[in-house]
Amino acid sequence: MKKLTTSVLVVVLSSSFAMVNAQQKKDTIKTKNIEGVVITALGIKREKKSLGYASQEVKGGALTDGTTKTGNAAALLSGKAAGVQINSNNNFGGSTNIVIRGYKQLGGNGGSPLVVIDGSPISNTYVSGDYDLGNFLSDLNPDDIASMNILKGAAASALYGERALNGVIVIETKKGRNGKNGSWGVTLSTDVNFGFIDKSTFPTYQTRYGAGYGPYYSMKSNPFFDEGPDGKPMAPFGEDASYGAEFDPNLLVWQWGSFDKFSSHYGKPYAWTAAKNGPITFFDTPFTTSNSITLEKGNAKNNFMLSYNNFLSTGLMPNSKQKKNTFSARINYQLTDKLSASVYSTLTLEDTRGRNKTGYSDNLVTGFREWWQTNVDLQELKDVYFKSGGLNRTWNRSSVDDGSPAYWNNPYFQVYQNYESDGRTRNFSYAQVKYNFNKNFGLLAKVSNDFYNMLVEQRLADGSLTQAFGVSGRNASSGYWRQNRTGFETNFDVIGNYKFDISGKLNVQGIVGGNVRRSGYESLTTSTEGGLAVPGIYAISNSKGQVLDPVEYYARSASASAYASASFAYDNFLFVDATYRIDKSSNLPKGNNVYGYPSFTGALLLSDLIQKDWLNYLKLRANYAEVGSSTGNYNLVNTFSKNGIFRDQALFFAPSTLANPNLKPERSKEVELGIESKMFNNRFGFDVAVYRTKTFDQIINLPVSNASGYNAVVVNAGEIDNKGVEIQMNLTPIKTSAFTWDISVNWAKNINKLVSLHPDAKVLRLDAYQGGVSLNAVEGQAYGVLYGTDYVYQDGQKVVDPKTGRYLKTTESNKEIGNITPDWTGGIRNNFKFGKNFSMGFLIDVQHGGSIFSTDMYYGLATGLYQETAVGDYRTKGVVHPGVNPDGKPNQTYTAGAQAFGNVDGYRRMPNKRFVYDASYIKLREANITYKLPKYLIANTFLEEAKISLVGRNLWIIYKNLPYADPEGSSGGGLQSRGSSVGVLPTTRDIGVNVTLKF
Repeated sequence: MKKLTTSVLVVVLSSSFAMVNAQQKKDTIKTKNIEGVVITALGIKREKKSLGYASQEVKGGALTDGTTKTGNAAALLSGKAAGVQINSNNNFGGSTNIVIRGYKQLGGNGGSPLVVIDGSPISNTYVSGDYDLGNFLSDLNPDDIASMNILKGAAASALYGERALNGVIVIETKKGRNGKNGSWGVTLSTDVNFGFIDKSTFPTYQTRYGAGYGPYYSMKSNPFFDEGPDGKPMAPFGEDASYGAEFDPNLLVWQWGSFDKFSSHYGKPYAWTAAKNGPITFFDTPFTTSNSITLEKGNAKNNFMLSYNNFLSTGLMPNSKQKKNTFSARINYQLTDKLSASVYSTLTLEDTRGRNKTGYSDNLVTGFREWWQTNVDLQELKDVYFKSGGLNRTWNRSSVDDGSPAYWNNPYFQVYQNYESDGRTRNFSYAQVKYNFNKNFGLLAKVSNDFYNMLVEQRLADGSLTQAFGVSGRNASSGYWRQNRTGFETNFDVIGNYKFDISGKLNVQGIVGGNVRRSGYESLTTSTEGGLAVPGIYAISNSKGQVLDPVEYYARSASASAYASASFAYDNFLFVDATYRIDKSSNLPKGNNVYGYPSFTGALLLSDLIQKDWLNYLKLRANYAEVGSSTGNYNLVNTFSKNGIFRDQALFFAPSTLANPNLKPERSKEVELGIESKMFNNRFGFDVAVYRTKTFDQIINLPVSNASGYNAVVVNAGEIDNKGVEIQMNLTPIKTSAFTWDISVNWAKNINKLVSLHPDAKVLRLDAYQGGVSLNAVEGQAYGVLYGTDYVYQDGQKVVDPKTGRYLKTTESNKEIGNITPDWTGGIRNNFKFGKNFSMGFLIDVQHGGSIFSTDMYYGLATGLYQETAVGDYRTKGVVHPGVNPDGKPNQTYTAGAQAFGNVDGYRRMPNKRFVYDASYIKLREANITYKLPKYLIANTFLEEAKISLVGRNLWIIYKNLPYADPEGSSGGGLQSRGSSVGVLPTTRDIGVNVTLKF
């Protein structure tokens, strides 16, 4: 892979430079204001040439024009920004995880950047658990985005203080503009997308053997079967594996359908063959429509924009549907020569039904990937479900006479009866006024509010597999669970700005301001107990048993901040900035709850000193900054939870984690150097940044002995260092009136290390996976070490037991078997423009390195699902594993007991290390072909612009190592986005058409 990637880059770059040199003489107009203006912290507009830190702007068109509608603005950043790791799973309405410059926090789910709209923060919370409810940036209509500016380092984000530790994504929304001849502008946009399963991300099943775990059953003549009613063989349908008898179309076998009166096979045995309709036929074809209308009018001073977007999507799972309506408005008005006002509001109404279950337990896709019978036909299951009127007629019967599920419900019953639903109302609004006293001084006052309200419901229909359910977690075969969530954040800002000349060549500008923030979250969770009194009525009042007290959570926090900045410019080529912010947090104790963060940056325009015709722009920059983070609610003093009543007395329980009244804020210090340039009449440009970040005084839950009465204690401990390099490059190899070819490249490498943890601990467990593997922070290692069992080695070779032919494995499960941190990431975009009206482009997205543990392979290879478990005499003679015997001689022993499940491969005999895979990938992330109607065709019409685009996303996984799954597939956001592949949906190749009309 390394050689391939290097070769491609060398060919592209060398040919590009050659063409640039050949054509540079043809471009005679030297571009002015090369770098332009960007939006920085607090919504401040700055000339990019004056910035002493790295930032990368992605225009709204670059985000949305070349891809299908994802419903999540964060996903659109994939492969487009250096040093920004985007992980998008295929969960229906699922999360997109964002990490900038590596993991910096041991707590807080790995850390997520602050998201800011027009200078005001909004929530980008991930809501994951049994279901992935997405990240809240998905509530923003991507078509409203004018640009995203990514503030990667501490210096760029220092004015956000305690919220800036993980970087900041600054979003500017679109302003209104005049339409044709100064009239109202109207834009209509319609997108229609279809998804098609990428078969490389779903199992290829073996079709040679059927149900069972081996020769363990009651039929004496063929112990792979039980004995049926008439003495004929009967499949062990109560099992959930495919390590059974070899298929024979001439052999009649009593199977699950033989005992289900709604099956066409009822009352008789039928041919012992692999199913014609395997699990992949269970999935629907995802279909998405997105329709937008925008009404706008205005100029630079006074403008108005009103937009509406209707987003409808169905997913892979039957009975899944998402409806999202987004309304937004922005008004900018110049009241007088000195006084202006701006108002923005966006409202999202979202209703989702049928999200896929994530994780291991009760997940249909886990069953398909790990615990399945290859003789079970999905079409037959569908038929019996609908013929029965929606009953749970499962393939996995408990016995001949008992049709209740042994382990698994009928998949169609699961999705049509036991579905999850959720609704979310989200509103973000701000209003601001600005008064310019004169050309030197101005004052801005602003208030913003971000609010959401959610209802999440889960159903367990009567007749379901008995399972732990509800608030109590007791077993039930029916039930109803609901949770109401409400969150808000209100910000009050007053900012004064100044700008004046100190001398003819030296000037200064800056701000002085303050912020007051109030935020809160509350939830109420309740459920039925003991099942539903009346089947099909999902209400708490329909509980068969006594309903427990609801679980309630209520939290409020506040912070107050003051900040100032000064930016000095000398002769428009030397720039020096300084900022300082001081925060006061209600979540930290007195004495430690007031803290400050400085930053210092410098930029030197060498191109003003080096006068060369070929050099358009050259800048050196350097900075130092400090940022940090507070803590969550209720970490200073223990709080107690009520859990029932005994003899009229309420019972309260102490928390399992001991609070700490002496917490300090987390701190992070960063040094960054950079160089950026444009040359050959802006046909070639690059931006290189190197940085080193030290994050310390981390706030973590440190495990302690249970003898203390607690499982953990909240402490300040741990230092994580990140250092790395980021490269952005732009090329225009060919530029003529008939054809233009643009290339943009980004590449980043981050080296992460947990320098120290705590005197009493060297390892901090971050997460645990099914199969005994855990995710850890280990002192001296990069963040995200996978621990589990490993092979036993001798001189670097795996040791095999000569008696059994099986690998020896360690008895300890604390062996380092992988790390989730990638070695590097990158992206290459090519855009081709043919004349004025036709264009096309594509984006390649790359991740190199990182590890992922596949629970699916861990179990699925043992249960005989995958094609490699049925090759040749795999199940009769076994295989000879490569390695050496304890005496050092090459292994020549076949694996013993090959006829029984898991003796050759899988979880029974193999160490966890066997199922850890390289998480690298190369993807054709986006592709598009666009045609604009020529101006002369619409010159005398009401149309200003008309275009049609054929777009695609995730069209081709060019390279990957993880079998039968996408390395990006995950259970949710945060730490759930990496390191584990369990029961994930297959990835879809999404293809769509966009039509945009502007009036």
